[in-house]
Amino acid sequence: MSHLEHKALAPTLVSCSVLTVSDSRTPETDTSGRAIRQLLEDAGHVIISHAIVKDEPEQVASYVRARVADPSTQVVITTGGTGITARDGTFDAIDAMLEKRLDGFGELFRMLSFQEIGAAAMLSRATAGTASANGLSMAIFVLPGSEAAVRLAMTRLILPELGHLAQQLRA
Repeated sequence: MSHLEHKALAPTLVSCSVLTVSDSRTPETDTSGRAIRQLLEDAGHVIISHAIVKDEPEQVASYVRARVADPSTQVVITTGGTGITARDGTFDAIDAMLEKRLDGFGELFRMLSFQEIGAAAMLSRATAGTASANGLSMAIFVLPGSEAAVRLAMTRLILPELGHLAQQLRA
């Protein structure tokens, strides 16, 4: 079956959870998490849950593990904690959970970022992959904390393939 045939069978509604990882963001200042939720809703998807946690690997892992165990969640999207500072732990917390990595996501994201911000794009550890529980697999996307980076990843990579991705994981 071609990718177009797969896409034709893809759901138009995907259940998503959104996690902002930040030591300083509040519900009022969480522009990146709000952008993810708004873009998903505008595309017809459903937000099952959203939260803000400190950039503490165990808090990040705990939230994501709970979402992976929830059969109503098909995709988790995180924002924040993907850089290289000592406090950036999101990548490490989630990378350990991934069963299959979607290396192309990070590669494409950095390529697109390079076109916008230049060589600083190589500092991003944005990644994606799958995790499973109870026989169900889901996708996890790990995005930078920048609202511009979130919008780039969502509009150019995630939203165009979200239904197709969900369909493949439940096939």
